Amino acid sequence: MFNSVSSRANFAKQEEETLKYWQDNDIFNESVRQREGSPRFTLFEGPPTANGRPGIHHALSRSFKDVIPRYKTMKGYYAPRIGGWDTHGLPVELEVEKQLGFTSKKQIEDYSIAKFNKKCKASVFKYLEDWDKMTVRLGYWCDLDHPYVTMENEYIESGWWTMKQLWDKGYLYQGYRVTPHCPRCGTSLSSHELAQGYSDATDPAIFVKFKACKNTLPEEILKAAGETPVYFMAWTTTPWTIPSNVALAVSASDDYAAVKSDNEIIILAKERVTAVGLDPDCIAVTVKGSELTECRYEPIYNPHDFGIDRKKMTGDPSQSTPVLVLEPVDHELTYPVISTDYVTMDDGTGIVHTAPAFGEDDFASGRKYSLNFIQHVDLQGIITGSYPFAGKFVKTADPEIIEDLKQRGALYKSGSITHTYPFCWRCKTPLLYYAKQSWYIRTTAVKDKLVSGNKKINWVPEHIKEGRFGDWLENNVDWAVSRERYWGTPLPVWQCTTCGKQTCIGSIDELKNEEGVEGITEPLDLHRPYVDDITFKCHSCGGQMKRVKEVIDCWFDSGNMQIAQYHYPFNESSKTIFNDGRYPADFICEAVDQTRGWFYSLHALSTLLFGEPCFKNVICLGHILDEKGEKMSKSRGNVVDVMTVLNKYGADATRWYLFTSGPPGNARRFSEQLVADVTRQFMLILWNVYSFFITYANIDNFDPTKTEFVAPTAELDKWLVSETHNLVKVVTEELDTYDITSAARAIESFVVDDLSNWYVRRSRRRFWKSENDNDKISAYFALYNCLVTVSKLLAPFMPFLADELYRNLVISVDPNAKKSVHLTDFPVCDESLIDESIEKRIRLAIKLSSLGRAARSAAGVKVRQPMATAYIKLASSAEADTIPYIKDQLMEELNIKDVTLITDETAYQSENYIQSVDGPYTIFVDKNISQDLLDEGIVREIVHRMQNIRKAAGLEIADHIKLYCYGDEYIAKVYKDFADYIRHETLADELNGDNVPEGVTPESYNLDGHVVNIAVVKV
Repeated sequence: MFNSVSSRANFAKQEEETLKYWQDNDIFNESVRQREGSPRFTLFEGPPTANGRPGIHHALSRSFKDVIPRYKTMKGYYAPRIGGWDTHGLPVELEVEKQLGFTSKKQIEDYSIAKFNKKCKASVFKYLEDWDKMTVRLGYWCDLDHPYVTMENEYIESGWWTMKQLWDKGYLYQGYRVTPHCPRCGTSLSSHELAQGYSDATDPAIFVKFKACKNTLPEEILKAAGETPVYFMAWTTTPWTIPSNVALAVSASDDYAAVKSDNEIIILAKERVTAVGLDPDCIAVTVKGSELTECRYEPIYNPHDFGIDRKKMTGDPSQSTPVLVLEPVDHELTYPVISTDYVTMDDGTGIVHTAPAFGEDDFASGRKYSLNFIQHVDLQGIITGSYPFAGKFVKTADPEIIEDLKQRGALYKSGSITHTYPFCWRCKTPLLYYAKQSWYIRTTAVKDKLVSGNKKINWVPEHIKEGRFGDWLENNVDWAVSRERYWGTPLPVWQCTTCGKQTCIGSIDELKNEEGVEGITEPLDLHRPYVDDITFKCHSCGGQMKRVKEVIDCWFDSGNMQIAQYHYPFNESSKTIFNDGRYPADFICEAVDQTRGWFYSLHALSTLLFGEPCFKNVICLGHILDEKGEKMSKSRGNVVDVMTVLNKYGADATRWYLFTSGPPGNARRFSEQLVADVTRQFMLILWNVYSFFITYANIDNFDPTKTEFVAPTAELDKWLVSETHNLVKVVTEELDTYDITSAARAIESFVVDDLSNWYVRRSRRRFWKSENDNDKISAYFALYNCLVTVSKLLAPFMPFLADELYRNLVISVDPNAKKSVHLTDFPVCDESLIDESIEKRIRLAIKLSSLGRAARSAAGVKVRQPMATAYIKLASSAEADTIPYIKDQLMEELNIKDVTLITDETAYQSENYIQSVDGPYTIFVDKNISQDLLDEGIVREIVHRMQNIRKAAGLEIADHIKLYCYGDEYIAKVYKDFADYIRHETLADELNGDNVPEGVTPESYNLDGHVVNIAVVKV
């Protein structure tokens, strides 16, 4: 006997019980152990940081990550899954700064790096318990007891090894370049970090006049000007960079106009004259931009007047780092006009203000033309020197600078502009493009390999490969990998304090074996400040080698997990990762923002180290939005608490919604109601089918292990078997290509449309019959095998419900069966059981039934009212041969007495007939109902009310009854005429009239004007 099943399921409660069962029986570890020795399947787990609470977006990625390893395990693969934690970087530091009330790096250093990092280490796993609870409750199977942790010495040492390999290959270098710099955090951002922080911002938009040195102007402009002063006009949205201006850039091939305006002449691009607001009729002369490149102009802010150093950019522009030479004081300073290819006529004035200290294009121009270099802003974004606006943060100083420009007569006009601007993705501070020395990984050296390697990867969705990720690789820039911070993997570069020689250390042993090493304390901690204290003797001059102060970008840590999780190459067992299936990974999965984060860092490091990708398949997920389609945020108050949803609706419903609501790359809306819809529209439908089977199987004592198997005899059973194996085939194919959404949708469509709405509904009478004939046994086996198969197909997606079904359907009757569905093999399609001819027939029956019901509805005829004839026009004459096989089904489905095929619709296009059309298919029904049919319709309504009374009385399906029914003469007549039908449908042993037993109150109904009184008494 199967365990009895309630028709009312509490899925969330059942899941808690299943979790306990898994834990008590160690099901996850057993699922891994039993496949040991089989081919390996490797998932790389992207490491989250546990110092922030898990959200619904983490449930999204963990749900998708869980499906494939579960599936591969059931397919026979050995698939251990190792969890991981990203424990370094700004997220941790900012949390500690917030606790301490710090707002600057100086406060950290005053407090002491040792104490600060100690607090960082303590805060790393602040929400670990929440993460573990969410992970376990979600049913995400992963080894949480032995995770890799990026702050551990072994992990850091593998990072040092990687850096040494890059150093030896010439891929790690120190360069003086413009980088996106966060003044709040005091550190550079990599290009992939930069990509995560763009937002709309409103900034000043000002037109600034720079006074020309008239003796350098082209002759025709000089003649037109006479004694009138001449100005070059540029446009900028960063007024704070004007003190760093050292050149003005023009387009050599475009025309520039000298325009008379009041008592001055202004030079700008001819194409921009009207847009700026000048009168084109006042153009005095026009020259090519190339004629302006010998011109010079006076700085608005001579740096020597404000105590700021002026340097000159020298050195070979082809080398990675320029040489900055301090220039002497010059109070008569002038700057050049240069030509560049980045000047456009789309906005501004066609003349670009150039400040190499604060712009990438500007920096490149500075190197090309050996321009001056003026850096009047410190790394905290504060203006230095003796300017009137000194001591202010650059963005705060903008209004004062604009006013000062106005006082100096250098401001033509000002306004504002809303544009996209980069902000720090962690602290939301506006970034400054700041020229400084940083350490870089030369990813551009392997650009071709990055691109070609990407072509070998299976991306889901596919467009990411050549789109978002491919474009990122095509436009690759060197990776700014150093951070001027504290809590991170220390950059393993030591520099001589005497001769400046640098060397990279690749292991702890290498460091300990350096000549004259000092400062090593045990137990060894490879973090700052302890590693900063370690010195050794310079190989070149004998001086002291000290570590440079920078730490490494935490994206490097997470990207290096591909080898560092194994402590490669130091751990002996790690040396086989390239041969035993651990490398490259078969599968990774995270959200779309990781295309420029973790996905990129993995791909870049594996290509730099080994020349190949380190993952074969990747599912790239879209973002989670609220139910209105808006981004979730605390400020909006629309953040969904993941544990509330899991505890209320269950993990299966949550997971299923995430799988089926849209393709993985699409953004998806999320709300409790949408998860509740899954329960109602899919899970309860499956549960009702399961409950239906258990109920009747127990009534008839059907035991699949003891009852002699009966091969399908009825076409309906053959169809179910065929469709079940077709489903196995489809789901397998979709999961083999990592299309989780299509696989899940195929299961749902089968369960709802085929299994529930057609097979079970069409088979109910076969299970109601009291005799245990071969037809009923055939139906039992067909439905039983289908449900067991569905439980296995569902296992990777809905691990809880799948196990609930399996354990009752299988273990309750077979004590030798596997303890869990997750220990079984995935179903295998038997092609010999797929009958396409039967499937086509039933599909046609389903289509015509749907069309016929639409015609009945349009005719306004109740479902239980029989009709005379349906007239059907088919898509082709070949389909006519199918009708004899499905005619009885159509008659039952449509509650109609006959089906007639037609080829000419003319005779049925009258008010007596109602039609329904679907493409080439048409059905007509005659809306005129005979008295005999009306009588039968009334009886069916009476039986329906009787069944409702049975159910309300709590009677079991197999309970027999005494039936009491009375009304007017018409009701008495139909009650008598259809007595056998009523007995059979209601399991009534007696049909009585109005002699209702004392204490029993009949229910009264008005059926088409006839009052009917009904009472039911259990025998």
